Amino acid sequence: MFPKLFDFSLPDFLASLFGVEQVTVYSYATLIALGTLIAALYTKRSAKKGLGITKLSNSFFYGIFAAGFVGGKLFYYLQDPLLYMQDPSLMSNNFSGGFVFYGSFVVIVPYVIWYLKKHDIPVLPMLDIFAVTTTIVHAIGRLGCFAAGCCYGAPTDSSIGLIFPTTHGISVHPTQLYEAMLLLVIMAILLVVKKYKQFNGQVFFLYLMLYAFGRGILELFRGDDRGFVIENILSHSQFIALCLISVSAYFYYKIYKQININTLNT
Repeated sequence: MFPKLFDFSLPDFLASLFGVEQVTVYSYATLIALGTLIAALYTKRSAKKGLGITKLSNSFFYGIFAAGFVGGKLFYYLQDPLLYMQDPSLMSNNFSGGFVFYGSFVVIVPYVIWYLKKHDIPVLPMLDIFAVTTTIVHAIGRLGCFAAGCCYGAPTDSSIGLIFPTTHGISVHPTQLYEAMLLLVIMAILLVVKKYKQFNGQVFFLYLMLYAFGRGILELFRGDDRGFVIENILSHSQFIALCLISVSAYFYYKIYKQININTLNT
């Protein structure tokens, strides 16, 4: 794996200013930044083309990036809080991996809804766009996980198994690549549904259900220790996935049913 892209030394005046002589550029952080850039461009283009919205400022996307960073890291630390309480220095390595997607998600969504309402931008149509946006960032981010050697799978004798630096010579499932492929399939489905959608929010709720279902299955192949709600039966991510499927299915059905009733009454 390639957790580090390269190192470079700062000029003397910058080194004295920041107190750092050498800077490391990590693969994970680079791919996250790349995914965020591509996703932001897609979001602006889709909002302008589909909704005529041109007032999505760059600060909005900076806020999304910050919210995702904070949420992803917070949930990562909460997987084993005693470890980080006993050795806070472990929290300093913030750019080489170690994020929880659902942590980023549950912080980003309220921020996005708040921003959209504040600027009088229709929420559900924009969330449909953000559903596709999320798959872009997430798929590229999983490639970052692969490069960093985190989020690996359980041991396997299969020919597709790979050895990561942190698996101690044991071949494991490359679940990062499995998830990247899953996200690409979900993205393709969403783009088709988006073209023929029957109601605003349909793409977003469908994304939540599809990803949650796929993630729940992928958890069966994961091998890194991330904690369980029910020991060795139900992981944190599977529990969140079940909650998202239930809530999303409820709102999907509720809106779909209301549209059918309105159609019959017209």
